[in-house]
Amino acid sequence: MSCSGFCPRTAFIPRGYSFLRSASRARFALVAGIVAAVIPCTLLAQRGGGGGGHNKTPVICVYDCPTPEGVDTEDALKDFRRTIALQATPDQRAAFAKISQYTQAASDQLKTFREFLRKAPVSMAANPGLLNRATALDQAIDKARAGNENFLHSFSEAQKSGLKEVTTKLAKADSELDKEIKTLDQIAQTSKPDGAQILNSAASLEKDLDSFQTGQLAIAREMGTLSGEDSQRLTFSLPKITNSIAFAGQTLSIPTSGAVAQVSADNGGNLFRLELAADLSDAQVNITDILRASLNRAPGCGEHVEVRQGSLAPVFPAAVVTVQLHFERWACPLGSRQQYPVEVAASDGTMDVKLTPSVNEKTGLALGSEITRVEATGFLRDLLHSGDLGITLRDEIAASFLALMRNTADLKTALPPMAPGSATIQKAVFQDAGAGQLNMVLDGELQLSGEQMQQFVAQLKQRSATLQSAAP
Repeated sequence: MSCSGFCPRTAFIPRGYSFLRSASRARFALVAGIVAAVIPCTLLAQRGGGGGGHNKTPVICVYDCPTPEGVDTEDALKDFRRTIALQATPDQRAAFAKISQYTQAASDQLKTFREFLRKAPVSMAANPGLLNRATALDQAIDKARAGNENFLHSFSEAQKSGLKEVTTKLAKADSELDKEIKTLDQIAQTSKPDGAQILNSAASLEKDLDSFQTGQLAIAREMGTLSGEDSQRLTFSLPKITNSIAFAGQTLSIPTSGAVAQVSADNGGNLFRLELAADLSDAQVNITDILRASLNRAPGCGEHVEVRQGSLAPVFPAAVVTVQLHFERWACPLGSRQQYPVEVAASDGTMDVKLTPSVNEKTGLALGSEITRVEATGFLRDLLHSGDLGITLRDEIAASFLALMRNTADLKTALPPMAPGSATIQKAVFQDAGAGQLNMVLDGELQLSGEQMQQFVAQLKQRSATLQSAAP
């Protein structure tokens, strides 16, 4: 089954569906982002390969996951704890917004200064505005460096430890920036500043300021404070749950898996795309009995319908139900004291009913139905193709499968207890999961506050542990 764009580069449903650009002069934007992970039966918390892999989107598998070579559960558990511990507090996110503005202002000031140098005379001694412009640049960089230092002082012990590698690189960039701005100040304050020296110093200063911004960006990624192309988007799977549904006289086993992927994080809220996939192969196996329970009838007088055989197949985005049936019409002669029924007509036929799922804002899941093929002769063809019998059978098939869909698409079962009220289903389709296996796939949204996000993670962890302990 295809993933329909939900996972990064690879599909994730139903069997392991899985769902920054480095910019030295990018304008920083503060967005509240809560990064969460979950503890799986075999958990993958991949953050990339060599060098820390900080440009990789974290993909956390929660249940029934393959174990790549070189990844073990203990390593994944450490990564989970590290991810949670490094997240920025609301005050830190606000502080980062400020220092990003200060740093960008210094970058803009440096750009203006270099433009001034290009237009200035070769002999800087003849330009009285040089010292004033150099002083303004010096102040802008000092403000950015001071704000950055205060931001680093706000780190918890866990953040200091977990971010040691990136903060060391930022400290080195800060030191180089300090040296270069002092060098430029010394040149600008001489009685006869050399134009070539100042141009070279400004170029080196721009390089050091770029490294300083890049270091800030690396820390922001780790702490989950970025949005847009520079943000890390959470993607993690939901525990696979198998529901037993009593339906049409049958007990159907419906495995449901899913995943959520972060779409945006703003003002303390987190918007996730939700996708659930329900495996309806058990319904396919038992389709004949399901149709018999819904369609068979044998009144003393009237129309008798007997389902001989049924099948169910995916035809994206719909599914087609094929019914082979035997039809009889019995009449009860008037005037007879006991009114014994008498068979007056009989025939066999086949009909296809196409079922197309949709989502209605008021009623939720809906199911459109149409008769797409009729194979019969004589009067039965007319009854099935355009008569009341065909309409009745079509509507009964649709009603039966809509009930199955609604029993299957139970968000209270698929999601942790605190989440269903925050989730909405926006799209429903039937898909081929391979070899003609029918899946129902639901797309929707899940909105969580920062506090709800933490609860969501904790409940997923608990559910995964419960499923793991219950597994043979």
